[in-house]
Amino acid sequence: MARDIGVHNNLFGGTLMEWIDEAAAAYATEYCYTPNMVTLRVGELLFKKPVKTGNHIRIYGEVVSLGNTSITLKIEVRKYNLYSGEEAVVCTTNMTFVRIDDDGSPTPIGASVRRSHKELMATLEN
Repeated sequence: MARDIGVHNNLFGGTLMEWIDEAAAAYATEYCYTPNMVTLRVGELLFKKPVKTGNHIRIYGEVVSLGNTSITLKIEVRKYNLYSGEEAVVCTTNMTFVRIDDDGSPTPIGASVRRSHKELMATLEN
């Protein structure tokens, strides 16, 4: 949208940060089977290339670690060329989310989620 574009015809970094947070939160909640996840930490955001008007973007996430109450994701944003199918990395960061209870206090991620994650990691190591 025009309101998201600055004077150099680039997407505002803050707008991209918002989209990253929304996408990463959606991934964290899906992975942990709970809507009760909040952003705890955003690591260094590296803006590697500009996103221009008309560019499509894709946001990818990978679980780096799963703790008792938190999940850390590696996030990579790529611009996508509709004609060639090529992708170029435009931004990277790591983000940590925490599962909370109704009072906003950290609460454990389900044991079945942690067990499934542990099994998946063991499979990937082999």
